[in-house]
Amino acid sequence: MAAEAASGVPGVAALQPALADRLALATSRAHQAQTAGTSPHREAAGIRCEHTPDDGWHVEVRCILHADQRVVDVARQVRDDVRNAVSAYLAQQSTSDRVTVVVTVTRTL
Repeated sequence: MAAEAASGVPGVAALQPALADRLALATSRAHQAQTAGTSPHREAAGIRCEHTPDDGWHVEVRCILHADQRVVDVARQVRDDVRNAVSAYLAQQSTSDRVTVVVTVTRTL
């Protein structure tokens, strides 16, 4: 849900995969079979989530933007859209944890 919200912002070219994502893509079918039953809450490429009982949810979004966009405006929109998506999901789960979103622009195309 966070990845969909971030990717849907105009000006976002892609989410920046982490090294683990790149390595997973390079592995064999055995890895794919092993991860076929993973939780739907698995972190997507470009998204990292952490929960602490005291601070709530911390979501980090790493994205690649189109060069013809104003970076600060797109990053703010990504932050707002991801926060809203995660907060809406938590509300459906009857959870009122605080959500903090940090957006890092790793590259522009």
